[in-house]
Amino acid sequence: MPQPTVPTGPSRRRRGTRLRRALTSVATLAALTATGNTAAGAPPEPVEFWVNPDTHAAHQAAAWRKSGRAADAWFIDRIAARAQAEWLNNDEPGDVVRAHVEKAAAAGRTAVLVAYFVPHRDCGDYSAGGARDGAHYRAWIDAFATGIGTHAAYVVVEPDAVAQQIAGCGRADAAERYALLAHAVARLKRQPAAKVYLDAGNASWIPEERRLVEPLRLAGIERADGFALNVSNYRTTAESAEYGHRLARALGGDTHFVIDTSRNGNGPYGGYDKPWCNPPGRALGTPPTTRTGDPAIDAHLWVKRPGESDGTCRGGPPAGAWWPEYALGLASRAETVPGP
Repeated sequence: MPQPTVPTGPSRRRRGTRLRRALTSVATLAALTATGNTAAGAPPEPVEFWVNPDTHAAHQAAAWRKSGRAADAWFIDRIAARAQAEWLNNDEPGDVVRAHVEKAAAAGRTAVLVAYFVPHRDCGDYSAGGARDGAHYRAWIDAFATGIGTHAAYVVVEPDAVAQQIAGCGRADAAERYALLAHAVARLKRQPAAKVYLDAGNASWIPEERRLVEPLRLAGIERADGFALNVSNYRTTAESAEYGHRLARALGGDTHFVIDTSRNGNGPYGGYDKPWCNPPGRALGTPPTTRTGDPAIDAHLWVKRPGESDGTCRGGPPAGAWWPEYALGLASRAETVPGP
């Protein structure tokens, strides 16, 4: 077979220059595409979050439709048809994480995950549990991150852990907790397509946002993509956005954040008895989206899965358990949420 002629001298150098320029252009285009930009300063492309078809809401809608409760099933479909976070709160998270990100990738979508296993989780309250010690937690986070691999994911790191420590949690050592959170953020950010948000409570928990600044820095906020607000709470999106901007300014001005809008359609409960725990009269909020209209707010997410209990209060089942009638109430009151 004849061998191709290899150019020499200036002709080869010019071709090499053209080749390098072409490769550079391709690499630049690929980088812009990967970050969602098609030109300098252009907004990122919207992210579509994965809707898991195997949820309590999906099974409930199917069961009610089969039993003749078609209208109620239609309302529950408002939950089942939306992307919701997967909470990892038990040992050996790797296989579960891997399954979710792979299914999301196969659908051309992005999974939303919650790391919820810090030692002394929930300070012994309704959602008590977590790793037995720091070494256990570090190994757990490593398995979680390994499960993500190179797939895309939004990860919320340890709801309540920072704000609860500030408010007072004698069970946990503050220095150790912040160090473990910083480790979690750094380890998760080693995954190339993971966006990581450190939880910062909600607008009513630590009203003086400056009290959060140093704890969040100790917990690794500067290595995260931002912070998360309103997880499992009911503060309005407007209130959360205003608080988030104040906190971002206190942190230095350019920190992004996400807001849990899963159950804030009617805002917070006006009563004083545990207003965060299965309050009556609440409603679904804005569906999950990255089209927030605010460049600092990366996404509205349904982090708390609507219909899952906050704990054994107001007649509810244990924290995290499915409560169909409460789910129906959330969905039926959500007048501004589009139907399925």
